[in-house]
Amino acid sequence: MGYCFITFNIVAGVQKLNERFEVPDEDVPHVAKALSSKTRWKILSLLRDKSMDVSRIAKALKQTEANISAQVKILEQAGLIKSHYEPGEHGVRKVCEPAVKQVIINAV
Repeated sequence: MGYCFITFNIVAGVQKLNERFEVPDEDVPHVAKALSSKTRWKILSLLRDKSMDVSRIAKALKQTEANISAQVKILEQAGLIKSHYEPGEHGVRKVCEPAVKQVIINAV
């Protein structure tokens, strides 16, 4: 049997991030699912440079806030991004940022 190494890098200029996120075998399908969507890749790409709220992400990707919220939830559950709430113009806004700089999946 051989090894399959998948490395995913997020370089971010936001708050401190974990340097590496090693994915345990039992979590690989969950993280792989999170990385399997073009929309989620685009969200991660946007967050590479700065934290953004769901509304701005939706506007940048020309998608609905509901869809982006669903995608963000999947990325959060996989441990790839983190979010918090801040006061906004019309209530609160959910601000997202990367949780890790690098994801490493080692599959045997």
